[in-house]
Amino acid sequence: MVDPWARAAIVNAMLIKGKVAIVTGASRGVGAATALSLARQGCSVLVNYAQSSEAAAAVCAQVEACGGQAALFQGDVSEDAVCRGMVEAAVEEFGRLDILVNNAGTTEFIPADDFEAVNDEVWSRLMDVNVKAAFQCVRAARPHLEAAGSAEIVSVASVAAFTGRGSCIPYCASKGALVTMTKSLARVLGPKGVRVNAVAPGFIKGDWLRRGVGENYDSFVAEKEAEAPLQTSCSPEDVADAILGLITGSDLVTGESLTVDAGHTLGGGW
Repeated sequence: MVDPWARAAIVNAMLIKGKVAIVTGASRGVGAATALSLARQGCSVLVNYAQSSEAAAAVCAQVEACGGQAALFQGDVSEDAVCRGMVEAAVEEFGRLDILVNNAGTTEFIPADDFEAVNDEVWSRLMDVNVKAAFQCVRAARPHLEAAGSAEIVSVASVAAFTGRGSCIPYCASKGALVTMTKSLARVLGPKGVRVNAVAPGFIKGDWLRRGVGENYDSFVAEKEAEAPLQTSCSPEDVADAILGLITGSDLVTGESLTVDAGHTLGGGW
């Protein structure tokens, strides 16, 4: 006998077969995992990247290997013209747009008490990429998402939005702004059939974290996993699963930020 919850998950996933998605910052990490997750459910995917052309091309090849259609679009989504061009490229290539995943993000690793290192350039870059870019992508995509009749936007925030702990103070602030903007966008776009949500991962194993903690990476991960109620930590695939869950889940969930951190924040943060 098939578990009714499993059956519901299968049916919901089938609902996005044939739909079109844009995933920003999709050359690696959470973005790449999300592009592949959507492709496995039958979506066509536009893979956006800023610089890593070889990695992005590899993601496209994997999407196609899953049986999906893929397109590449290079550009920094902190620039409005890039966002508009990206959306038009997706619609021209695939004929429609149903799903937008705002994954592109950046950070700097600056000790929280080192205020002097947090200059205007750091503030501008993090707010531009982590907040303004997401808004610009939504603005560009809005007419097409509304025309779809039922559409989804998911942005990648962070538990730093709630704990105030992260790679640097501007990063925490930018993710907090993204969470608040998710609520505002959900209010505006809900009447048009567009759900807007966010995921808020804890620390994610991979290149970013390795760059931040350096040679202490393995011991850092082991220590934090030991502290977590679920005794583990996030992989890009874990976050992609949460994004897919928001996209294919209840039609009544909007304006929410789903924490994905193995329970780390239950113990006071990381």
